[in-house]
Amino acid sequence: MTPERESLLARLFGLDGRVAVVTGGSGALGGAIAGGLAGAGAKVAVLARRREPIDVVVEAISREGGEAIGIAADVTKRAQLESARAELIERWGGVDVLVNAAGGNVPGTIVDEARSFFDVAAEDFELAVRLNLLGTVLPSAVFGQAMCEGEPQGRSIVNISSLTARRPTTRVVAYAAAKAGVENFTRWLAVEMARRYEGKVRVNAIAPGFFLADQNRALLLEPDGSLSDRGKNVIRLTPAGRFGTPGELVSTVLWLAGAGASFVNGAVVTVDGGMDAFRGV
Repeated sequence: MTPERESLLARLFGLDGRVAVVTGGSGALGGAIAGGLAGAGAKVAVLARRREPIDVVVEAISREGGEAIGIAADVTKRAQLESARAELIERWGGVDVLVNAAGGNVPGTIVDEARSFFDVAAEDFELAVRLNLLGTVLPSAVFGQAMCEGEPQGRSIVNISSLTARRPTTRVVAYAAAKAGVENFTRWLAVEMARRYEGKVRVNAIAPGFFLADQNRALLLEPDGSLSDRGKNVIRLTPAGRFGTPGELVSTVLWLAGAGASFVNGAVVTVDGGMDAFRGV
């Protein structure tokens, strides 16, 4: 690669000297994103509820020569997020990139042969909305406030939505509804940040299709690793003919977080192997 090409790629996608926070950073998707941000030069705070899986991600980043710290915090608890923000500012001076990857389904909201929609408890539905929607709103408020301070421009919030936000999927009623809220909030906050804070912070989202992770593995695969009936339907409706891998989200995050997307604001980028474009015929 020529020096000129390396320089161009660094200007568009490089994050040297930037500070990034990844909520849900110990999960399959969040962990891959945290590693990708560190690989692009960012200092990364891996934020999640449990310390042990956080440490696994931080150690993996360190082995690759990246710089990362772990912070245990619940994304639905504002005081914990404010404490995390204070720790980051004291250590690294500010926040430039926030990736809201925390989220997931709540078992009590699964609608299947054993549980109808009428059996879903309001408390379980509320828990799913708190985790996925409030768990995006609160970090955006807490870390976003720090991102709006000072002179630097080009800061970025990237929310992780889901293809289920625009094409509701059977079984996951609360998760789909909450992710639809995430997309609406993404667009609202993008406009608010641009108009009130002179473009210091852009806000976009990624809508992944089906990526294998701990929370959906039992739904998509049989115990022997073969496809379940649901998994077969997903593959049938995905033109790429496979599930996504966590690393396939990284380049989109780097684009949205970096200077190459300086005029991209309020967008929701689908990364789904063509599923949203396909109608099954």
